Amino acid sequence: MNLEQFQKELVAYASEIGIDKIGFASAEPFFNLKHQLIRQQQLQYQSGFEEQDVEKRTHPELLLEEAVTIIAIAIAYPSKMNDAPQGTKGARRGIFSRSSWGKDYHAALRERLTLLEAFIAAHYPDARMRSMVDTGELSDRAVAERAGIGWSAKNTNIITPEFGSYVYLGEMITNIPFTLNEPMEDQCGDCRLCIDTCPTGAIVEGGQLNAQRCISFLTQTKGFLPDEFRSKIGNRLYGCDTCQTVCPKNKRKANQIHAEFEPDPEIAKPLLEPLLKISNREFKEKFGYVSGSWRGKKPIQRNAILALAHFKEVSAVPALIDLLESDERPVIRGTAAWAIGRIGTAEGLHALKKAEEQEKDSEVLGEIQKGLAFFAEESKG
Repeated sequence: MNLEQFQKELVAYASEIGIDKIGFASAEPFFNLKHQLIRQQQLQYQSGFEEQDVEKRTHPELLLEEAVTIIAIAIAYPSKMNDAPQGTKGARRGIFSRSSWGKDYHAALRERLTLLEAFIAAHYPDARMRSMVDTGELSDRAVAERAGIGWSAKNTNIITPEFGSYVYLGEMITNIPFTLNEPMEDQCGDCRLCIDTCPTGAIVEGGQLNAQRCISFLTQTKGFLPDEFRSKIGNRLYGCDTCQTVCPKNKRKANQIHAEFEPDPEIAKPLLEPLLKISNREFKEKFGYVSGSWRGKKPIQRNAILALAHFKEVSAVPALIDLLESDERPVIRGTAAWAIGRIGTAEGLHALKKAEEQEKDSEVLGEIQKGLAFFAEESKG
């Protein structure tokens, strides 16, 4: 079988195993991306989760000798939740971003890439391959853009004509010289909705993101959330979809294609108060299969506390006081203190004053004082 015919069979096989788009890109260095990444580092816009070595991120030949082609894949995920539960007073709910609604996409994409590798190896035993998903060195988006999967939008997402930006991306470097796809023309035009509606101004200009201000990144941090972002997180427990939901290219893109990514509503929109006391084992059993659990329960619990403060949920005050008085983790105690002050009940005021006398941690004391300051402001008003 010649290579052209094999490439057609590979594309057909990819569709059979649940890959929604596949493209082929040159493994030449990503020189434009290199300049962008260096600029990101200079501006301190990086999240810190990505590979720090710019050379590895932009030179595929450093990752696989004799690299010739990069195969890019995309799998669509749903933007619509059937039977989504509604939070009510006394039973408030948080929300995970759409990319974390179903099975962890890292596992789902790796499974498909492994199948692709086996398919290629069966026909080309001497083929060399290296696959990666999200946490690999290469930029998934830069590869997908070069491979014609979609165009790189102003919100830095890849937008596909078929599925919008609701797609997971992965890639495989290989030494096989496949026929390459052409990159897709940018179709954002003059639209800047994603820039204008970003809650924290994280999209500083079209195609450039300050990850340090991005709510998706902030929800994954483990320390105290900076004050300026606490009122902007809303009820988000993990991730943020604002720049996707406002995008005109995502209208009517439900993408309810793969059963494994369909959300369990009680996982994707869980009740907030039970999260405050969930054990490590319970958290792993309930949320361990979704990508939003990768940082553990602490960020989710901190975000749940902030969400209850956002709703000013009075029924949560006893549980928050319990955290303030007994939780071993300073971030949780301190965030609870801030939330108690934000909600503002007499019971909460008494608890904060008591905690101020007993707390030894300086950061937590600072949060207790912030909580008390809310009461002082309220009394002035």
